[in-house]
Amino acid sequence: MIGRRTLIAGAAFACAAPAVAKRRAELWKFDSLKRIGGLTPRVIGAPQLIDSPLGKAMLFDGVRDQLLIPRHPLAGTPRFTFEALFRPDGGTFEQRWFHLESGDGSAATAKDGQRMLFEIRTEGSEWWLDTFLLGPGYRAPLIDATKRWPVGRWHHVAQSYDGQVYRAFVNGVEQARAELAFVPQAPGVASVGMRMNAVSPFKGAVRAAAFTRGVTMGAFTAPARASGGSCGRGSGPPHPYAATVRRRAGRPMLGACFPPARRTRHAPGWRRLRQP
Repeated sequence: MIGRRTLIAGAAFACAAPAVAKRRAELWKFDSLKRIGGLTPRVIGAPQLIDSPLGKAMLFDGVRDQLLIPRHPLAGTPRFTFEALFRPDGGTFEQRWFHLESGDGSAATAKDGQRMLFEIRTEGSEWWLDTFLLGPGYRAPLIDATKRWPVGRWHHVAQSYDGQVYRAFVNGVEQARAELAFVPQAPGVASVGMRMNAVSPFKGAVRAAAFTRGVTMGAFTAPARASGGSCGRGSGPPHPYAATVRRRAGRPMLGACFPPARRTRHAPGWRRLRQP
């Protein structure tokens, strides 16, 4: 199984990496099966492009669908912010849906590997976040099963490391934290839709991911007004958090609007953006 899905970093990776290595921030929009973040993904299964309130997104079936992308966009950075806009749709209990791995992916199960993951756990109509870092001298899962969110809706997730503390967020709310002696990871590859070694598939959709070399500290702003309603329930869009993706001054931004009570000073500081 893993051999068939292994990415060969080799010449293709060497050609792709220099063009983006010096960017402070990088945006991947999942609106094409041919190009993501300027890279050509390997498509496994049959992920589908769908329309969403946030624009085009990629739908994964929770069985076989997977994208393999020849880049670890946070390799080499000592501080980082890793964000995504996604919609979990239920499915199996354990879903490892965004995996960054150093190397070519062939050692994705090694206990001494280097990796970053977004995972979720689902139970009934709810899910909760699990983020994970593994590298030289550190192993750090962040998970709190008491902090649950509804499936079938769009959410913003983030993990960040500021040089001392590793944190995880959902919709601007801190879920967990841990002090950590992080060591930058080596260049590598990414898997979206399941873990690199083709286990723990994701059922749901992904709109975008952003990778920042550094931590943007600040607070999410108050709720946006979108198409005749707020970003909450009611006459607005059919999901609780209005969010979109765009660039400003050459810098990728993921934005989401949250009720004021859910703002947190330590959340990654992507500004709230209005829906198109």
